[in-house]
Amino acid sequence: MAGHSHWAGIKHKKGKADKLRSKIFSKLSKEITVAAKLGDKDPSMNPRLRSAIQAARSANMPKDNITRAIDKSSANTETNFENLRYEGFGPEKVAIIVEALTDNRNRTASKIRTIFQKAGGSLGTQGSASHNFNQLGVIRIDKKEISDENVFELAIDAGADECKSNNEFHEIQCKVSEIYNIKKELEKKITNFISTEIEWIPLNNVKVSKEKNEELINLLETLEDEDDVQNIYSNAKFNE
Repeated sequence: MAGHSHWAGIKHKKGKADKLRSKIFSKLSKEITVAAKLGDKDPSMNPRLRSAIQAARSANMPKDNITRAIDKSSANTETNFENLRYEGFGPEKVAIIVEALTDNRNRTASKIRTIFQKAGGSLGTQGSASHNFNQLGVIRIDKKEISDENVFELAIDAGADECKSNNEFHEIQCKVSEIYNIKKELEKKITNFISTEIEWIPLNNVKVSKEKNEELINLLETLEDEDDVQNIYSNAKFNE
């Protein structure tokens, strides 16, 4: 769930598999509950819910957990979650965007500010970091689902702007406003999706010195461990 490419790769290499799995399930459950609360309970009528369920299945989340998360949207009528975005800077002036889903904005803001400060970073105002990124619709599909050639053709026909493939998955990029229309077209040929997200893609990467590498990774990991945080994006280029 940690946003773009490089950081995600490093995060997985660092292990903590069980803890990571439970955190991912918790964040996916929250997204399913909110999507079901804001729209139709039927995934076929609610693209956000459908995408959240597909992401949960890709993460091997048990079916019972998915059902419970949908049911929770009806049971928990008092709690209102809101999507919030925080922008700040870490070591080496790396730009960081944190997306949160919270029922208490004061609590979340205070926790995130403290995490930045302890790491020698700073929380900025809205827009202070995001101008270093493009906001795009990003759809990821497992390589086993479709070949490079076929996915490229399918993506272009569906109206996507870009289609790239690496060793593990295909990544389709499009305008934010088009993401669910394009997804609907892709669903005619593809059943399983890794994720369907609106993401912040860095315009330029900032190279991080070896001395600051661990410091920045610790900051991103601490943010990710925070329950209210759903996604993190940075423009860091790590030394591996």
